[in-house]
Amino acid sequence: MSERNVRVDVVIPVYNEQAALADSIGKLTAFLETRFPYPWRVVIADNASVDRTPEIGAGLAAADDRVEYLRIPQKGRGRALRAAWLASDADVVSYMDVDLSTNLDAFVPLVEHIVDGPFDVAIGSRLLRGARVTRQWKRELVSRIYNLLILLLFPRRGFSDAQCGFKAVSRRAADDLVPLIGNNEWFFDSELLIRAEQRGYRIAEVPVEWVEDLDSRVDILKTAAEDIRGLLRVRLNPLP
Repeated sequence: MSERNVRVDVVIPVYNEQAALADSIGKLTAFLETRFPYPWRVVIADNASVDRTPEIGAGLAAADDRVEYLRIPQKGRGRALRAAWLASDADVVSYMDVDLSTNLDAFVPLVEHIVDGPFDVAIGSRLLRGARVTRQWKRELVSRIYNLLILLLFPRRGFSDAQCGFKAVSRRAADDLVPLIGNNEWFFDSELLIRAEQRGYRIAEVPVEWVEDLDSRVDILKTAAEDIRGLLRVRLNPLP
């Protein structure tokens, strides 16, 4: 890709994020404006929020033509990413969590792995050498056990951290892979990476600095159960 012609969409999936949304989008757009070398657009992908998130998101989009608000009428982070990525015409689609737990300094190298090649998928990793992570030991333990389980079920795995909410995908890979993903919730990330590897795409990893959001509303046990069901489904249903 030629750097001058590369366009990047940064998708922020949200659900009931009225408290954090405006501040996070402000920090993100300030970073992209001053530090990011490619033309960009921020897409707020709201999956069925019932608080003031729609009002705030629409207001942010009205105030800045580089910000778009997309309303998805059903819940599900994966569903929000699916809708935003497939509707996009950008050369690179990406996403990060609204809490900006991952230090934005890693975003430029993340995208550069795709722009410069030979990678079509690039992910942030909290488990690579050089990563700096601050989180409670319970979440650290669950994460490591889950990634070990992926390795056991898919021994050829070429990635270390399936769940970090900091990923970028080339246009061709997104168009190819997203329709293959059966999950519309939290397992979407893992299925994306497993299917990418099965399709022969190369996956780049970038060590990140990551600080846990203590206000996170993710139900760890429910998400873990969903992930295990998803792994078994994908294991029993390989691509033809």
